[in-house]
Amino acid sequence: MSDDEREEKELDLSSPEVVTKYKSAAEIVNKALQLVISECKPKAKIVDLCEKGDSYIREQTGNMYKNVKKKIERGVAFPTCISVNNTVCHFSPLASDETVLEEGDILKIDLGCHIDGFIAIVAHTHALQAGPVTGKAADVIAAANTAAEVALRLVRPGKKNKDVTEAIQKVAAAYDCKIVEGVLSHQLKQFVIDGNKVILSASNPDTRVDEAEFEENEVYSIDIVTSTGEGKPKLLDEKQTTVYKRAVDKNYHLKMKASRFIFSEIREKFPIMPFTARALEEKRARLGLLECVNHELLQPYPVLHEKPGDLVAHIKFTVLLMPNGSDRITSHSVQELQPTKQIDDPEIKAWLALATKTKKKGGGKKKKGKKSDKAEESTEAEPMDATTNGAESQA
Repeated sequence: MSDDEREEKELDLSSPEVVTKYKSAAEIVNKALQLVISECKPKAKIVDLCEKGDSYIREQTGNMYKNVKKKIERGVAFPTCISVNNTVCHFSPLASDETVLEEGDILKIDLGCHIDGFIAIVAHTHALQAGPVTGKAADVIAAANTAAEVALRLVRPGKKNKDVTEAIQKVAAAYDCKIVEGVLSHQLKQFVIDGNKVILSASNPDTRVDEAEFEENEVYSIDIVTSTGEGKPKLLDEKQTTVYKRAVDKNYHLKMKASRFIFSEIREKFPIMPFTARALEEKRARLGLLECVNHELLQPYPVLHEKPGDLVAHIKFTVLLMPNGSDRITSHSVQELQPTKQIDDPEIKAWLALATKTKKKGGGKKKKGKKSDKAEESTEAEPMDATTNGAESQA
């Protein structure tokens, strides 16, 4: 077997080294999320919080694999975004932005880390308030969390992507909420944040994906966004877009000097992973990015909005499909929720009662593992516990 073949063979979860890299990235991203949440206070500037998340990831990954012969790429896999209330996603403003948090805001915090291209991503919804979350806010957060718990149990070898799409829509409807259209959950591979195997969140005539079956040793980023509104978000202002990813398969000879300067900086600093324009030289960035996007050298991540007054919740987690079951490696504990709706549907209850691990191979490893495994197995038969009392305990 040639070196190339050997390397190709070892890049999935059958290699313990790969599993370690995923879990190390997950540990950093979970702590970065915890740090950002702890700094979320009324009047805090969103841009400062985003910077804190990204800086923490850069610092922690920078301390790893320092003394290895072959350079190992590591750092931010998705820039920290904090999207408030009816804003759905991807809000990571430029340094000059003055937007601040307010008491009672519903915050979606989204960020990612990679080590050697092995990516761990997380998104979490946090209500900026003391005490239990009630009313519509509790409903929309409970819908996202319960849908995430169901998805965790259905993303397993032998199941199909359409099984997950149907299930999470059913969960959202039980809370009188909608799954937001256009959101895709992707398979993750080394240096690939948006793999070809995808799960559609909400089925609609405009968006079709190929049917796919989950397999052992695959990794997925499960992305669930719920809304009290219609779940059909709009792009209101292109100027709000600051997160981009290089389209490595596209080529074009840029005409403007500013564009060439910016694109060369992007190729050097962010050759593969998504990045924020905040990390570029700001004066030249706005002008240069436009030409790059117009000629498809960059893929934008637009800031989308539901209608004013609608509330949106977002949960994203990374799951490893290990031989002994599904291992959710990114998460954060949920605030106490007092939703107005209860889960009575027997099918949803049956999904939540499924174990995430197979008993036969748990053994010694599992005891050493993290509390979340036990919490997931012991609380899921009672779905309301799953959404209110921390079934998403720290991974």
